Amino acid sequence: MSAARDETPAVARQRVRRALRKARQATPLIQGDVAKRLGWSLSKVQRIESGEVAVSVTDLRALLAVYGVRDEAAIEQLARDAAIARRQRWWITPEYRKHLTPGLRMLLQFEAQATTVRAYQPLVIPGDLQTPAMAEHLLSWSDTSLTDVDRKVRFDVRMLRAKRVAERDDSPAYLLMLDEAVIKRETGGREVMAEQLESVAEIIARRPNIHIRLVKLAMGANLSMMGPFTILDLSDDDHEDAVVYRESYTDDTVDHDSETVGYYRQRFESMWPQCYDEIDSLRLIRAEAGTLRASLIRDS
Repeated sequence: MSAARDETPAVARQRVRRALRKARQATPLIQGDVAKRLGWSLSKVQRIESGEVAVSVTDLRALLAVYGVRDEAAIEQLARDAAIARRQRWWITPEYRKHLTPGLRMLLQFEAQATTVRAYQPLVIPGDLQTPAMAEHLLSWSDTSLTDVDRKVRFDVRMLRAKRVAERDDSPAYLLMLDEAVIKRETGGREVMAEQLESVAEIIARRPNIHIRLVKLAMGANLSMMGPFTILDLSDDDHEDAVVYRESYTDDTVDHDSETVGYYRQRFESMWPQCYDEIDSLRLIRAEAGTLRASLIRDS
């Protein structure tokens, strides 16, 4: 595996998507008008603007001509981004790619470019903060939708993501909201859970870029119904240049729509100040780890 942190296909696609959307919005044209002028389907224009597909350099130039963009330097930069966006191989080898979902492949690229990550998890410790034992336990859940090779690849990728968060000097700011129920749930058994909580409190939380808060049990019900989600800001323009990642055990999505991202951001930001603060959150995590360790000692 190798990384090209400054040029990832998913991030380049995001830059092109934003530029094309802004260029169209600077004209009186709606998406249907653009489709008619170019002889395209409306869905093609919509997929390009949503970031669902990567636009070819030829189609990019056609769109920019319709929008009246004449700045050659800007056009050439977007053409380079469009070429990067259509690359299929990045960071992971082909034999790994086929065992990862499209959403996860994009997430890996966005994580490499992110300036700020906001994550909410109502069920378990997030994958990029899991210990090897915890990741192994969660991926070993009896479900025929994943093969043994799928699980091995996802374990390897999860461990590499964890290493990035814990060891990379240029890691993004990472704001994590955990539902308080997460630390009370003995996922993987007492030994595995104790080790996981100790890792969060004594290793991960010591990183200056990582900030962890617990959502109080009395307040977390409504938010938990939204399921886990992660918002990734890709530049200082967090209103436009951001995506939201949502996942379940077998399915995941990356959404570029600014209204959708804004909705999840608003829910996160409104709950963050209502959580236990970072000091008290870590005290509670350490206390749960201590309780599990004490029970293991008594039972030995």
